[in-house]
Amino acid sequence: MSKYQLNCKKCGHVIANMKEWFESSQKCPVCGSNHALVSYSASPEGVKQLIDANLAQSVFDYFDFLPLDDKQNIVTSGEGVIPVENWTFLEEYAKTYHQIECKVHVYRNDLNPGTGTFKDVAASVAASVLKENRITHFAIASTGNIATAFSYYLAKAGISLAVFIPQDALLANEAEISSYGQKVFRVKGDYAYAKKLAAEYAKKHNILISGGNIDPMRVEAKKTMVFEWIRQMDEFPTVYVQALSGGTGPIAIDKALDDIKSLNLVNHYPRYIMVQPSACNPMTLGWENAKANGFPEGWLNDYPIIDAPQTKVPTLATGNPATFPIIAELVKKSGGEMITFDESKMIDVARLTAYEKNVRIGPASSIALGGFFESLKQGIIKNGDVVLVNIGEGVRRAPEFMEEMIYTTEHVSSSEECNPHHIEQYKEELYDALNR
Repeated sequence: MSKYQLNCKKCGHVIANMKEWFESSQKCPVCGSNHALVSYSASPEGVKQLIDANLAQSVFDYFDFLPLDDKQNIVTSGEGVIPVENWTFLEEYAKTYHQIECKVHVYRNDLNPGTGTFKDVAASVAASVLKENRITHFAIASTGNIATAFSYYLAKAGISLAVFIPQDALLANEAEISSYGQKVFRVKGDYAYAKKLAAEYAKKHNILISGGNIDPMRVEAKKTMVFEWIRQMDEFPTVYVQALSGGTGPIAIDKALDDIKSLNLVNHYPRYIMVQPSACNPMTLGWENAKANGFPEGWLNDYPIIDAPQTKVPTLATGNPATFPIIAELVKKSGGEMITFDESKMIDVARLTAYEKNVRIGPASSIALGGFFESLKQGIIKNGDVVLVNIGEGVRRAPEFMEEMIYTTEHVSSSEECNPHHIEQYKEELYDALNR
């Protein structure tokens, strides 16, 4: 007997386990919905015991609350137990420039040991579940990060993966996927077209395809970040900030808090601040329109579609956001916001972070941190807030972005032109650039 079951979100039908879920093509066999939630036979008290023991070493320390039956099938590189850091320079910025007293932490997904992104935990759990259920082939469409993580972990599991990426996906992502021996299909179109071709391919060859942002494997994996915040932080966040493409983050947070609500470990849900880049922000535009009109009836299905978005952040290039109804509803329920950050300023955020913390963040993480600055400007963050910013990835797969970090170089032809510098001289320049 399995330790868990899936419950159809739409009709409530019970699916016995992941094997049955896969056999029904990852849909409810009664109503056809692809949205199912996992429940467990173990008491949530077990989560509290794990947190109190303070001995977590990977996501699989939360094994009793993951959709996996046999530990022999675990595929891991030690991901999921990463630091929550207090970045005081952001607190000082909020106080100095906006007279806001708040605590600011970042969740360092760039330190995940697999591919260094927010996606490693989901990919690790997915690879383990697929291995347990003897899945040999899998398909996925991605703007970059999730495909790279799945390529790495599925390769470790011996599972063949077909990856469909849009035409503008980063070359570095393609190279990493290919290096693991996984197949890359770079489609002549945008992310929406990549998803279309991936679905057609999966149907033609009878291959399982990723269920996207509501995939129970991904949601159950990512919910464990909440357990880690409780374990590491003195106060649970009142505000959660992340860059938004599809939005598994808030879905997973809500799932985790629902799972452990009987434990009284947390007495509030965070306000979700979802941040999109200025060249690909359909969710934000849909949200702003609904808000301006008092959230009228049907607003959850009223959002624009951006064909072939020309954003500088390909990993956030979701121009047709099918998850808008789910994410927008969660944001509204939390009292949060969807906002846009100006892409032209994301390199300023990355330079400032490298200067202040010696941490080199990637483009999507720069959008997330940029959302913190934009939230201060818009008055969204309040006195007394405990803010958690999800640092989704480092810079390792974005070499072109790394090149844009250059700002201290002088071109010289003789030693007489070269004078010593003091590192502090750049500080004012960096803050001025961000505040302009």
